[in-house]
Amino acid sequence: MVFVLAGKMSKKGGSKLTQEEELLLQDFSRHVSVRSSALFYGSGGLAALTPIWLFWRIHHMDLSVYWLAYILVSAASAWLIAFAYKNTKFGLKHRIAQKREEGIAREINKQLQDDKKVTKKEKDERILWKKNEIADYEATTYSLFYNNLLYLFGTVVLSFVILRTANPLMNYGLSSLGSAGLVALLSTGTK
Repeated sequence: MVFVLAGKMSKKGGSKLTQEEELLLQDFSRHVSVRSSALFYGSGGLAALTPIWLFWRIHHMDLSVYWLAYILVSAASAWLIAFAYKNTKFGLKHRIAQKREEGIAREINKQLQDDKKVTKKEKDERILWKKNEIADYEATTYSLFYNNLLYLFGTVVLSFVILRTANPLMNYGLSSLGSAGLVALLSTGTK
């Protein structure tokens, strides 16, 4: 469908797309809404701040001494985690939409079976809208859960197993940024 719309635009010499076509293309793009972006950066920030407690209480890295390191590493980690959220959401959204399509179509058709005023095109639009809405929500929540779990697990393993004898500052930087980088790297996979 996306290729048809892109081909349609190129055949007309760059003519404007309709609002429906714009919305459809928007559903298939990698760009996220402002609301989703704020959610991703906020959640990424909270996930990146969580290891501070571990290093403050267990590795005895005082907040007043290491505040700059905490800010810089947490900001970089939050950005990498938010990047992973976006990539994971994009990869999942279309797979979830395909899996939910039949059930959603059945539900919408059942709701609208008695309404003779609704055309087939309107039914299809409602099915598409509902499918995208559900897929977007499920992909977002799964992306948050999966990436947070992977990041926190990686931080704990790096900090307390692999880098346990390292300098606390180096341990914090490498374990937090290493885990965030690994999460971001794994999110770029195709499957």
